[in-house]
Amino acid sequence: MAFVNSQATTYSDKVVRQFAIMTVVWGVVGMLVGVIIAAQLAWPELNLGISYLSFGRLRPLHTNAVIFAFGGCGLFATSYYVVQRTCHVRLFAEKLAAFTFWGWQIVILSAALSLPLGFTSGKEYAELEWPIDILITVIWVSYAIVFFGTVGTRKVKHIYVANWFFGAFILAVALLHLVNSAAIPVGAMKSYSAYAGVQDAMVQWWYGHNAVGFFLTAGFLGMMYYFIPKQAGRPVYSYRLSIVHFWALIFTYMWAGPHHLHFTALPDWTQSVGMVFSLILLAPSWGGMINGIMTLSGAWHKLRDDPILRFLIVSLSFYGMSTFEGPMMSIKTVNALSHFTDWTVGHVHSGALGWVGMVTMGSMYYLIPRLFGQKQMYSVKAIEVHFYTATIGIVLYIAALWIAGVMQGLMWRSINADGTLTYTFVESVKASFPFYVLRLVGGLLYLGGMVVMLWNTIKTATSGRAVSVNIPAVAAHA
Repeated sequence: MAFVNSQATTYSDKVVRQFAIMTVVWGVVGMLVGVIIAAQLAWPELNLGISYLSFGRLRPLHTNAVIFAFGGCGLFATSYYVVQRTCHVRLFAEKLAAFTFWGWQIVILSAALSLPLGFTSGKEYAELEWPIDILITVIWVSYAIVFFGTVGTRKVKHIYVANWFFGAFILAVALLHLVNSAAIPVGAMKSYSAYAGVQDAMVQWWYGHNAVGFFLTAGFLGMMYYFIPKQAGRPVYSYRLSIVHFWALIFTYMWAGPHHLHFTALPDWTQSVGMVFSLILLAPSWGGMINGIMTLSGAWHKLRDDPILRFLIVSLSFYGMSTFEGPMMSIKTVNALSHFTDWTVGHVHSGALGWVGMVTMGSMYYLIPRLFGQKQMYSVKAIEVHFYTATIGIVLYIAALWIAGVMQGLMWRSINADGTLTYTFVESVKASFPFYVLRLVGGLLYLGGMVVMLWNTIKTATSGRAVSVNIPAVAAHA
């Protein structure tokens, strides 16, 4: 037996530390903006008559901050951490990795400035104007070079499944961004889409749903497949199922976008294709959820006293719930009730707060102490507080919007015997008010938990120190 890489080398974790810290910081910022606009929906006068603080400008700022700032930094941090550990090598092109960190922060700050000023392409999750889109493209290509370069120089033959999910997320997001952001610039911060009419809508929702499918699902499944086995101290329940999950998910997700365009000018057959693939998606999604949860077989007792594991497992429960609800809402008869109501907003947030938020928080609680030479976070009790605050907040939030959404759909469809509408639109808005207040309470609880996490992170980072972790020697047959 010969030993390769016997000389001690360390992982390049500086960029991982930077992204991990900024994940928590941007989480607080993005969720704070969410709470502000939730309050505005209950009491519109809270925008103080200032155009920069209007719902229409702050809402895209909120979505960009939580998806691309909080979620994006979390994905960069975890993918850079996981790919090194599973490939037994340092990051490929470390200076390029540093560029991805500083470049991504510039993108986030550009969004924070341009969106409240009213510079927007008007495309959901792709509002940023063309100069920022070009910067995103350059950063994303750099990210791909670093990630796939690291995989390509690995010291082990096998490519662990988490890297397959991270790799698919990187490639799919590149494709989605390039196609949907194609535009004709007509000014320094103004452009027109390369597409028009129903084609523009189709391309947008092919992008929009796959931003959910790949940015907010595939990437975070990469986290799930690494951090749940690590925290549980157990191997993945079924490695074969994880591979089936991967190929079934990435093939099926690409076709589901048209379900956002039911009852529009999109051809009916296209809407039906989107609905059918959305229903098929239930199988791989639940396969992945079951695989993650069953990884705890023989270790269920750890949930009693491990709040990090609780974050990770509860996130999977929300993933399962959201991926059942989504296909159900894509059925045309259900969609006729749910479309344009707050049920959709509740569905999105059960996935965003419950799945994406919780799995990211759990992964960060695993990462941060290790990156700063600590055995655990500064306060385990604070993790407990965060877990229960966030969970109660999510339940209040989504239950309020589910009730409000179904109520709105029923009120809008209600007609009198003579065919006139039973309720005016304003009456449905008035009936939604108490649920908007309840949603705000849920959002405040979730934000409060995030603030606790920020305090805990600062205390952990300042009481520890940045550490260098040696790459283990890899055994190979002579």
